[in-house]
Amino acid sequence: MGREHRIGLVRQIEELRGSSVIAYVTGDRPPVPTNIAEDAVRLLYEHLLAMEVDPERKTEKIDLFLYSRGGDVSVPWRIISMFREFCSHFSVLIPFRAHSAATMISLGADEIVMGKKAELSPIDPTLSRATAQEGTVPPSQISVEDVSSYVSFMRERANINDQASLAQVVSQLADHLTPLALGQVNRQYSHIRLVARKLLMSHGERTDEERIDAVIDALTEKLYSHGHAIGRTEAAELGLQVHKAAPDLERLIWNLYQEYEDVLQLTNPIDAEELLISQGAEEHTEMNLSLAAIESTSKLDVYEVNAVFRRQRHTPPNPQINLNVNLGLPPGTDLAQLPANFQQVFQQLLQQVQQELPRLIQQELVRQSPIVGGFEIRIYGNRWKDKTERAA
Repeated sequence: MGREHRIGLVRQIEELRGSSVIAYVTGDRPPVPTNIAEDAVRLLYEHLLAMEVDPERKTEKIDLFLYSRGGDVSVPWRIISMFREFCSHFSVLIPFRAHSAATMISLGADEIVMGKKAELSPIDPTLSRATAQEGTVPPSQISVEDVSSYVSFMRERANINDQASLAQVVSQLADHLTPLALGQVNRQYSHIRLVARKLLMSHGERTDEERIDAVIDALTEKLYSHGHAIGRTEAAELGLQVHKAAPDLERLIWNLYQEYEDVLQLTNPIDAEELLISQGAEEHTEMNLSLAAIESTSKLDVYEVNAVFRRQRHTPPNPQINLNVNLGLPPGTDLAQLPANFQQVFQQLLQQVQQELPRLIQQELVRQSPIVGGFEIRIYGNRWKDKTERAA
């Protein structure tokens, strides 16, 4: 229904909560999802500044409406520490998913307001790193906790405790991961716990150390699966500052989420294969895809990209290009006058060849390159755009 309708919902939430609301939504539309990233911090700051200069707006209490599947784990602390400069009470409103880095943002809130469908997740990070056998084993996602769990398994379940055997276990691990990747795993292992602790200690009311340790252990180690969804009842049992959304608030935050679901087309995956088949094309471009949004009553910023989907083919190392170029004299050419007009005719023939050759070469390469399955995506023109005036 557009920005006007969304702002109407935001104002109702603000009136009900006695707060100022900023929405931060990163889309998970396949196959072009977006993540919580550092580039959003500056934009959130501008929304906070716009609130501060509004004489009719009180910023003692700020709510961050949040939907995200995760992202850069270094960003949550930057967001929380920044919001703390603008308010004395900070809350997050979660209508649906707030995973990984979004869960970390929630740890820094004085109040986590969750709807019935809301879910948090474990916060163990993953790293994209090449394996030790680069070229024979494809690069993969490395879960920091998986590495730790492997060593724990060998010690506790396989009963391997002597130093020589443990050294062999680590050596086997190093055969699959580069030393630098193992070093980064260890660094992330410590970093995620440090940040989680700082976030939990940033509340207005101090949280006791025992509960902080219990929350960190649960979210990093004891839930085992990174994809585990933590509902509001379980989140409260873990010791988080969870408040169940009252019916009126529940309705408003879910309706607002559905608006962003529509804007970012979260339930409408891009079926590149279908697009390519229906068009009989090797390549398809989607322009100005909206993938994320930051919105308040003062401003609207939308993250847009252009995406090129191209069929994956295996091109032979030495393709044999045999071309059959059918050229003809331009219409109306009199053969009897050819010598006199030779230069003009020759130039026209060359133009025909230049126009036809690229198509023929591409056609021949496609014919000789079998489809290997799937498609590749190239993203370009990705940037945040200020849509405030356009959407007002």
